[in-house]
Amino acid sequence: MNNVDCPQCGAPADVALAQCKYCGEKFNFSNKQHVVQQPEPVYQQQPQPVYQTQPQQAFMYDGIDPSWPIKNKTVAGVLAIFLGGIGIHKFYLGQIGKGILYLIFFWTYIPAFIGFIEGVIYLLSNEHNFSVKHRVRPR
Repeated sequence: MNNVDCPQCGAPADVALAQCKYCGEKFNFSNKQHVVQQPEPVYQQQPQPVYQTQPQQAFMYDGIDPSWPIKNKTVAGVLAIFLGGIGIHKFYLGQIGKGILYLIFFWTYIPAFIGFIEGVIYLLSNEHNFSVKHRVRPR
């Protein structure tokens, strides 16, 4: 007894029968066996990641833009300690809005206290961090 698969329903069918006993499909078998081939699955190739071999050119060197103004952190620190109450250090660093705010509230002595603390922070910070934080180039 030679068994093949029914071309209609895929059930095992006997070659000696004229039709499938499950779905009723009529067989047209000649002397050779009818073999139903399953289609081969098509696998798509996964896209491969593209790695750059050379790093891109950076516009800023070390985080410092060449278009920033040149300012000295020592000058900013001394101005903040001695004249911080009226906001001179903010005007020096180009922060005009904050400098005006210091001028408006100088009579409360709060800007003087904050200016003294900022002056100490300016003097104790390293050159690179000061430059990046305040967007100035070191001298």
